[in-house]
Amino acid sequence: MKKNTRNNILIAVSYSVILIAGMFLGIKFIKDQGFGVKKSPQLANNSDEKLNEILHIINGNYVDDINTDSLQNLPIDSVLHQLDPHSVYLPPTDAQDMTDNLEGNFEGVGIEYYMLNDTMMVTSVVKDGPAYQAGIKLGDKILSIDTAVVSGRNLPKDQLTGRFKGKSGTGVSVVLLHPGAPQTNRIMVTRGKVNISSIDAAYMINNETGYVRISKFGANTDNDFSAAANNLKAKGMKKLILDLRDNGGGYFTAATGLADQFLGENKLIVYTQGKHEPRTDYFSTGTGAFQNGKLAVLINENTASASEIVAGAIQDLGRGIIVGRRSFGKGLVQEQFAFGDGSALNLTIARYYTPSGRSIQKSYKKGYDAYKHELDERMMDGELTGDRTSFQDSIEKTEGVNIQQNRKAKPIGGIQPDIFVRLDTNGYNKFYSNLVSKKILSDYVFNVLTNKYSASFVEQNINIFTINDNDFKDFIGFLQRKNIAIDRFQLYNSKNVILNDLKALLCRYYLGDVGYYKAANQTDNAVRQALLNLQ
Repeated sequence: MKKNTRNNILIAVSYSVILIAGMFLGIKFIKDQGFGVKKSPQLANNSDEKLNEILHIINGNYVDDINTDSLQNLPIDSVLHQLDPHSVYLPPTDAQDMTDNLEGNFEGVGIEYYMLNDTMMVTSVVKDGPAYQAGIKLGDKILSIDTAVVSGRNLPKDQLTGRFKGKSGTGVSVVLLHPGAPQTNRIMVTRGKVNISSIDAAYMINNETGYVRISKFGANTDNDFSAAANNLKAKGMKKLILDLRDNGGGYFTAATGLADQFLGENKLIVYTQGKHEPRTDYFSTGTGAFQNGKLAVLINENTASASEIVAGAIQDLGRGIIVGRRSFGKGLVQEQFAFGDGSALNLTIARYYTPSGRSIQKSYKKGYDAYKHELDERMMDGELTGDRTSFQDSIEKTEGVNIQQNRKAKPIGGIQPDIFVRLDTNGYNKFYSNLVSKKILSDYVFNVLTNKYSASFVEQNINIFTINDNDFKDFIGFLQRKNIAIDRFQLYNSKNVILNDLKALLCRYYLGDVGYYKAANQTDNAVRQALLNLQ
């Protein structure tokens, strides 16, 4: 695969909002080998010198022609908002967080937790990580970290997570209570590097169809996928559903690496080009793990950037079908320029184009604020729910797309699906939203359902058991005990959604993300459509 040899970080990230359940204590990304960060002298924050340096960088690197004279007297953020929505200035703290993400400095203990009744409850332990090796288990309640009592104090998240952070090799003392134990236990955890796979879930959805969920593109995504695909092929996989919904992007090279897994030799995956960046083509190698089986790619309005590169290549080359809703529409590539004071500039230097020459970047001519609310507009005008007739008529419901057919998407940004799946809003009302925002569903799972359903029962019966009417009646009693005002009409309107969510959350607790998706996919319309069209 041809790569640009310049010592740049090509960041294909989306700044769209993605919902994330739970939190890892540490950093989850790894450095993309072969790329670096351009560094500039130390300059005072928002000083004239820094602004002048930024304007100089823009003149020499920005993707389009720009008259920087008109930007001279604007604050730094306003300058960048005049360019595009994805060129951003990062203060030192934010820049360090992004650098940590890119460098892969996941140095911590490797747990997920949930605040249950003002107490940290461990909901996931990374296998072979520091916490796992020290003996921390699922369901443990953490009462103190080093000398600080954390139970019952309702401390801010940053204070809790900050106590677990630290350099590899340093220790942190934890007092915890194992489920059912008569007394507390003190455990010393030695912080270390924690390896997190880019694959959220990979399993056989039926005898011949595999399912792989990827929510971000890290440095090892293509290798992680290759391992997962080979494992699924050994179990009989002949067809694959690749789920890129809510995938906001990540490394550009991770995207080309993943697309390479599906294509024969010497196929154009994507190319980049800008005013100061000559066209660079990225080709497949023909060494991928799943070059021949039937393929369906799931996308939605939060599928952005690097994930759109994959979907665009699959669609243009006729390799598979795209199922879901129009993707986010981010087709810009950023490079990071670091200043000596720790701050940084992420500047758009190029656009990327799908094999047929499509730029999937949606318009930002209406300005920064309008761009931020573009997804809200899609919802309001009926695009997401399929209520807009003109939009429905524009969708081609075909088995696949061949680049030789010269099919062109409407120039509105994003990847148009081949099979449109409307956003199902049934049961998603104000009362349900209130339950979710107040974490009532999770509270019920951890307080009640984990005591009723065992891990072995859930694992053995995941495809057949349901959260039943008796559970629902008990859930109503739980709401009453918590003094939640109940709107009976909205509650029963949301009943099926609530029961499905409770099952998925319970399965996540016992079986991790793969359990969550095994449960959630049983009622997922996009998965159903993919299975139907893969027959």
